[in-house]
Amino acid sequence: SMVINGILAGLVAITAPCNWVTPGGSFIIGVVAGLLVVYAVLFFDKIRVDDPVGALSVHLVNGVWGTLSLGLFAADIGGIKGLFYGGGAAQLIAQIKGVVVVGVYAVIVSVIFWLIIKAVMGLRVAEEEEREGLDIGEHGLQAYPDFVGTTTTRGLG
Repeated sequence: SMVINGILAGLVAITAPCNWVTPGGSFIIGVVAGLLVVYAVLFFDKIRVDDPVGALSVHLVNGVWGTLSLGLFAADIGGIKGLFYGGGAAQLIAQIKGVVVVGVYAVIVSVIFWLIIKAVMGLRVAEEEEREGLDIGEHGLQAYPDFVGTTTTRGLG
């Protein structure tokens, strides 16, 4: 699973800068992405973010990394030079601004949609269905029957 996520992380990270980087730059971007995904998974687990497939680690973290890497590794292709190719910090600053603007936009639009969904139908399922598992409620079967064991509730008692 972590190997697959590492491969996906490299693909995600190289998507933004692929037209402007050299093979050597793309190799470095991919290696950094592979390392970032491991540490991001550990970080999100530590802060208790429910992300069982590592989507945040693969797509969010490495999407940001790939976008920023253009400002570092752009190799004067099409007139764009990154910091490591004598272009100064201008392209990196532009990439940082882009990440911030897109991030703020995504948060605002997401909050609006979450508030609409919350008002119309609610954000959570019934407590019993949550305890039983959504796979049973949604699909009529358990996703991981071999993994079923005793469950406990933290903090009660």
